[in-house]
Amino acid sequence: MGKYFGTDGFRGEANVTLLPEHAYQVGRFLGWYFGKDAKQECRIIIGKDTRRSGYMLEYALAAGVTASGANAYLLHVTTTPSVSYITRSERFNCGIMISASHNPFYDNGIKLINGYGEKMQQEVIDLVEAYLDGTGPEIPRAIQGKIGRTVDYIEGRNRYMGYLISQAVYSLRDLKIGLDCANGSAWSIAPGIFNALGADIYVMNNKPDGANINRDCGSTHIEGLQAFVVENQLDVGFAYDGDADRCLAVDEKGNVINGDLILYIYGRYMKERGKLLNNTIVTTVMSNFGLYKALDEIGIDYVKTKVGDKYVYEEMEKHGHRIGGEQSGHIIFSKYANMGDGILTSLKLVQVMLDKKKKLSELSKPVRIYPQVLKNIKVKDKEAAQNDPEVKAAVEKVAAQLGDTGRILLRESGTEPLIRVMVEAESQEICEQLVDEVIALIRARGYAIA
Repeated sequence: MGKYFGTDGFRGEANVTLLPEHAYQVGRFLGWYFGKDAKQECRIIIGKDTRRSGYMLEYALAAGVTASGANAYLLHVTTTPSVSYITRSERFNCGIMISASHNPFYDNGIKLINGYGEKMQQEVIDLVEAYLDGTGPEIPRAIQGKIGRTVDYIEGRNRYMGYLISQAVYSLRDLKIGLDCANGSAWSIAPGIFNALGADIYVMNNKPDGANINRDCGSTHIEGLQAFVVENQLDVGFAYDGDADRCLAVDEKGNVINGDLILYIYGRYMKERGKLLNNTIVTTVMSNFGLYKALDEIGIDYVKTKVGDKYVYEEMEKHGHRIGGEQSGHIIFSKYANMGDGILTSLKLVQVMLDKKKKLSELSKPVRIYPQVLKNIKVKDKEAAQNDPEVKAAVEKVAAQLGDTGRILLRESGTEPLIRVMVEAESQEICEQLVDEVIALIRARGYAIA
């Protein structure tokens, strides 16, 4: 990760750490970089979620792009996966999404997408960062007839909706489906798609005002949807985050179906139909121990990557795997998309329900999710704390104690001076006890910041 861009873009508090000047410079660089060798006009597509600061950053980006002689196509409020889809399907030079995903409204972010609809290559991000720091090349300004244009491109969003509708195998008539749109990007797109497929939809948190995105709603506050599904006797509910690249589900009983359960349900469905290439599901190290035990029982292999859907996709792309994702609900179906897509995930889950004629609670039943405790400790030196011989010995002791009834994971935060200690075991009490023991040792060894 660089000075500005983390695993999921340039993110910070709008007008505090993420400024319109930053957006203008990013637009300037991308317009020049992708346009300097282009045989045709350089075209860059831009989308945003519903944050108030999105307008400020959208026009700053467009000003930068056009000042470098490229054309800026504005999708306006849309989802991150829609920007990915339009970029690759309509051969844009690159795409930009303005969103801080599940963060509160006062944060925002700039996500860069390459011409294949994937997260931008690190070497390009490094060049963007150098330009932001004033160490990049001197970029000429376009003049006269070479100044770029800004184009409203709402039809791109409509094409994306048409694409998702085309992926549905069955009519959804007679299905009662709840949608929590998080007052974000999904607010008009998801209801439109499910309506077109004939579902009886019940929608909540679909009135964005620029400041209520993710506020006590969506995939990070799914308890509202749980109650909503039970109260309205719905067949299933889906909750999205601010830019709708992730999805969590709620079954007809009000139970949360997280990313691990989604991977199990659809991965098993793929295997049964002979569609699970390499017989492998890609997960991150944070997936629950119970998922791995359930996959072992049905003979499905799995790979574990670092936390971040970026790493999941890289592993899938490298080895040709077809499904992967995170516990948080970033699910990637590589045959259909190059990144997580919350609405696509919803459609795939409904497909399994209808094809197997089973309720979501039945489909998830074989997986026993183990209790999990994750605690952070702020440290002076992440590497030294992790590699301390006594800390490593304590972790090995816990692993041996748990055996095949759980696991321990010690990892550093990618953005903060934190060590994360996670234990999964057969009871919450055991998890708490073992996590606290390791954290106490890290403190005793003098690594903690008071």
